[in-house]
Amino acid sequence: MPVISRFLGIIIVMYWDDHAPPHFHAKYSEYEITVNILTGVVEGKFPKRALHHVLEWYELHQEELIENWELCQKDEAPKAIKPLE
Repeated sequence: MPVISRFLGIIIVMYWDDHAPPHFHAKYSEYEITVNILTGVVEGKFPKRALHHVLEWYELHQEELIENWELCQKDEAPKAIKPLE
């Protein structure tokens, strides 16, 4: 479970050989969501403020997330992505 970013108590991860469509997981306390990298569609439950932060970060780093997805699909380590500031 490679952690690619951490900010404001939120942990962003991608899994090697995860199922399509391209997505990442965000964890915050006992909550977890998946975010589709191509569409931004969110599955799961998250506190409203934390969700806003994840989606803001996603919009800033969508291209890097696609690159990381491709690396994970090749069993290569994804690159760290700058946290939300």
